[in-house]
Amino acid sequence: MAELSVLDLSPINEGQTASHALANSLSLAQHAEKLGYHRYWVAEHHNMPGIASAATAVVITHIAGGTQRIRVGAGGIMLPNHAPIMVAEQFGTLEALFPGRIDLGLGRAPGTDGVTAQALRRTLNSDPNKFPQDVLELREYLKDAQPNARVRAVPGEGSNVPLYILGSSLFGAQLAAILGLPFAFASHFAPAAMMQALDIYRSEFNPSENLDKPYAILGYNICAADTEAEALYLRTSGLQAFLNLRFGNPGKLPPPVQDFENTLSAQQKQVMAQISSAASVGTADQVRQDVEAFLQQTQADELIITSQIFDHQARLRSYEIAKQACCGL
Repeated sequence: MAELSVLDLSPINEGQTASHALANSLSLAQHAEKLGYHRYWVAEHHNMPGIASAATAVVITHIAGGTQRIRVGAGGIMLPNHAPIMVAEQFGTLEALFPGRIDLGLGRAPGTDGVTAQALRRTLNSDPNKFPQDVLELREYLKDAQPNARVRAVPGEGSNVPLYILGSSLFGAQLAAILGLPFAFASHFAPAAMMQALDIYRSEFNPSENLDKPYAILGYNICAADTEAEALYLRTSGLQAFLNLRFGNPGKLPPPVQDFENTLSAQQKQVMAQISSAASVGTADQVRQDVEAFLQQTQADELIITSQIFDHQARLRSYEIAKQACCGL
């Protein structure tokens, strides 16, 4: 049976602020914990008016402090934006505050546009192509203290915070396999290379002290409601936001609209079709059928579900329906 988890982009709705978004994130995390979701991840994005989780470690503190059992972590930290020692200290501190509950997912993209990436890195000699070396450096900081180490992460050393490699291409799959780490693929927005990445990860996996066999987490979109019509309507908020981002106009999460697909150009429909293979929209029965087929296809160990819904209560209800629908799969 695959684990079910939550990926929260901390969406800022039109007409609201980051304060509302972060309060909603805590509410959703508490709801997910009661429902029995396995983990709750937030993602690092920058210069995006509709996402409130830029300071990812701070948001994790907010979420973990308001929950008791659910694992909380980053899905992920974009490592080229940071010095590995600082990430080790931040997540070592989180592990000290919330022992046994913290995850650290790592990505090599900047999580933003090129100009903002330069602003983030202007005091760092950072290079996305050095991502594997940065991961190794970070992992060393989190291991038990070495007697002759000149640089130590305190807090951090000895915390052994579990690492996960994130990716939307084959690079992350290869690195996760080489290092023997769990692999999380961003199939919720870039599913094209999903099956090839899974094949590479599983066939090239090298057992490590962290993991004796491959462990694959896949992103998956679910918009569930009590009727199909309501689910299709609610889903239009996330689709609008996705298209706005893809066409260079990111903004806050818009309210849902009727007859949305009839307003789209052929190019927009083509872009939307790209994410349909890792998504389910509808009632509990429809969600169960879609998720069951997806798990049969991918043999994923875990699904991490994202749901961009404008109305917070409807979003809570979507995660409730999803958990009930997928029970036993």
